[in-house]
Amino acid sequence: MNFSPQLIALGEYLAGEFDNREQAIGEPVWYVHLRLWQRPVNLFTEDSITLFAEQANVINLDKPYRQRIIRLRQRSNSDTSLEVQYYMPQDPGALIGAGHNPALLNTLTPEQLDFLPGCILTVTQETLARDRYKFTTTPLPETRCSFSYLGNNVNVSLGFEATAAEFHSYDKGIDPATGKATWGAIMGPYRYTKRNQYSIS
Repeated sequence: MNFSPQLIALGEYLAGEFDNREQAIGEPVWYVHLRLWQRPVNLFTEDSITLFAEQANVINLDKPYRQRIIRLRQRSNSDTSLEVQYYMPQDPGALIGAGHNPALLNTLTPEQLDFLPGCILTVTQETLARDRYKFTTTPLPETRCSFSYLGNNVNVSLGFEATAAEFHSYDKGIDPATGKATWGAIMGPYRYTKRNQYSIS
């Protein structure tokens, strides 16, 4: 399948190693200094660009968390309309550290993933210059991103913006009883800067 220039650009923008050093130094009360890895992974290659993502506090880089699979694809009804689908590894513990050690991803198969039907984002793009975009995501209407993790039911509000150099994460954990955010981008997005580019090809 021939991928659209927009899908390829989105994959390239998301693939890499990021951190929010400047934000954490400037606003340490609200933002932990995080490292984020988004590694291309050889899954769903017939119609998608797929990434493995995890993050870690920079003072505990040996203890990454929030392992997840992010599938980028063109929506079936449009060549230019994109969507993001999230999957949960059935055994996230087996993938701990794969952001730094991608060899751990070599044996991962689709059968080892659980699709999260409420965790889908639609993507809009703004053309900044020739072949340069700003991508913004929004959840599908009337959906809730929820799943079971380590025996607990988790509700998450997902969203991001991406350019060639920056990735802004709006992900928040939501208390199901109150509907209020309990972790993540409570005071605004985590503003990551790309430090290392990973190839998607």
